Amino acid sequence: MTWPEIVLRAVTVLAAFLVLPLLIGQTEHKLMAHMQGRLGPMYAGGFHGWAQLVADGVKFAQKEDILPYAADRRVFRLAPAVALVPYLVALATVPIHPGVAAIDVPASLLLFLAATSVGALGTLMAGWSSGNKYSLLGGLRAAAQLISYELPIVLATASIALAAGSLSLAAITQAWRPLWLLWQLPGALVFLVAAVAELQRPPFDMPVADAELVMGAWTEYSGLRFALFLLAEYAGIVVMSLVFAAMWLGGWHGPLPDTLGWLWTLLKGFAVAVVIIWVRVAWPRLREDHLQRLAWLWLVPLGLAQLFLTGIGVVMGW
Repeated sequence: MTWPEIVLRAVTVLAAFLVLPLLIGQTEHKLMAHMQGRLGPMYAGGFHGWAQLVADGVKFAQKEDILPYAADRRVFRLAPAVALVPYLVALATVPIHPGVAAIDVPASLLLFLAATSVGALGTLMAGWSSGNKYSLLGGLRAAAQLISYELPIVLATASIALAAGSLSLAAITQAWRPLWLLWQLPGALVFLVAAVAELQRPPFDMPVADAELVMGAWTEYSGLRFALFLLAEYAGIVVMSLVFAAMWLGGWHGPLPDTLGWLWTLLKGFAVAVVIIWVRVAWPRLREDHLQRLAWLWLVPLGLAQLFLTGIGVVMGW
């Protein structure tokens, strides 16, 4: 790979990382408004308030960056970056077209899992370093949630990697068959639920539960640092949706011509993101003990069962 190609891929991923989360954020505003029977942002930028998130970014940039007196200053400042940057790395591993991925490595699935696991640590760092009891409780909840829901994600991805015979996201997408929509359906459900929980999105937003913990681990943050946490959330939705589309929905496979495979991948990822937004609106927040029971008594056994079924299918030559 030449240097111009490396720079081009890096710039493309960075541009997608800055634009796609804004698109998902605007979609969430509009879908929540329609589902709850109210108006969303309508004025910023003109047509249906398309520039509302840009205006929000300008607002955050103008706010004072407050550093609590009792905070661990270095960790407090570093936490938003730790929450955000891993999703940029994870996005670079996603294949959107045959042979098109910013980081084309043989074990890109492992790189994706490692990157997304690090991203959740940003909330833990924020809670620990803030010097605030509400923030600390939020950080501890985030740690418990990370431990509980990382295992179901690993089991679900291990199953489909076993079916494809590869740890490469591109190879998994290339090996995809329509039969996997049924054969790998339990693993897909496990991954989707666990991904929403790892992103700390409603109904799994206990680490930042505003009614219980003010804003959880983010309580002491303001200005751009707070905006980075919000951007990390939407970037996580983009990454998880595109990976789900690549692994369980066939990525670029579809009725469109091969030259438009990238568009088919983006459309599938957008559909998954809409489902994640719908879950936020439709389901109330779980209780903390219910969150753990869902992970250990339902998702982990279901993930193990899917892995066992996949092993049988591979041996039988399905």
